[in-house]
Amino acid sequence: MDIVLHAHHAEVPDTVRAAAVAALHRIGERRRRLVNALVRFVADGPQRRVEIVLQGARQRVLVASADSAAFEPALAVALDRVEAQLAHARRPRRGPARGLPLR
Repeated sequence: MDIVLHAHHAEVPDTVRAAAVAALHRIGERRRRLVNALVRFVADGPQRRVEIVLQGARQRVLVASADSAAFEPALAVALDRVEAQLAHARRPRRGPARGLPLR
């Protein structure tokens, strides 16, 4: 999985970048079909925003974002939101069970 970290008008500490990469690698190990991930760090005055965009092969794009006064809590909330979306994502249908008709 390709991971792109993008800082927009923001100074992001290396520890936050490393935490984002480590968390996305953990997610990528559980979901094999993820192709790339984009993590955007945005600073707008005192407000800090983290946006995570996950793209998978033949899957819908998942987007999660969070705002906070610092990047660390915003990253944690955004990761929780994207993991919740992954937990509720529909699994691909493999076909009907033997003997049951399709609807």
